[in-house]
Amino acid sequence: MNGCLLIHGFTGGPYEVDPLAHYLKRHTDWKIAVPTLPGHGESLALKGKKADEWVECAEKELKVLLEECEEVYVIGFSMGGLIASYLAVKYPVSRLVLLSAAAYYVNPKQLLADIKEMIQDVFRGELSDNELFLRYKKKIKDTPISATYQFRKVVLMAKPLLKDINVPVFIAQGKKDGIVPPKSADFLYEEITYEEKERYFSEEAKHLICHSDDSDELFNKVKEFLVKDK
Repeated sequence: MNGCLLIHGFTGGPYEVDPLAHYLKRHTDWKIAVPTLPGHGESLALKGKKADEWVECAEKELKVLLEECEEVYVIGFSMGGLIASYLAVKYPVSRLVLLSAAAYYVNPKQLLADIKEMIQDVFRGELSDNELFLRYKKKIKDTPISATYQFRKVVLMAKPLLKDINVPVFIAQGKKDGIVPPKSADFLYEEITYEEKERYFSEEAKHLICHSDDSDELFNKVKEFLVKDK
């Protein structure tokens, strides 16, 4: 049996990657693990949480899969992509998938477009229906500055190790992502020198790439990548 670890992003939770996890459960017989990093989930409690705790949580789940499974794949979304990259260097995983991985973050052009859309929704009286506003208004209030600093520690920890990744990598990025700019995917593709690597851009996806209108295409490509040569 094979195993697959999916790691969510900063201030997020398993819901960020659940659509892909459910897709893999339907189309494979793999053991799927989707942990909730400390302080994360539907209710945030990030005060006092450390970057090391987030990495150790994912590491613990990975060790269980490595003990029980013949092959293990790691998928990371946003900050989870950086944690996944770190684990791929430290442990014998077979393949790595990076979704909207936050090697760089905040895409000014798309963020301005999203803010403009919010303003238009204000005047139309439709702000309560704006998905981006609903998803991030509570996160902003519940995210202490100290947690943002810990997020930066994850980025600084993982970036120098990208060149040491020695497993096949699939990099996916949404072109309408207002948090992680498309140049992040380009950076990852160039920085990871392992020959077997793929880069995929979704025309429709914003940051939550697993929830995009064209996510079925992404999920199929991820599965094809993970079972390649099997």
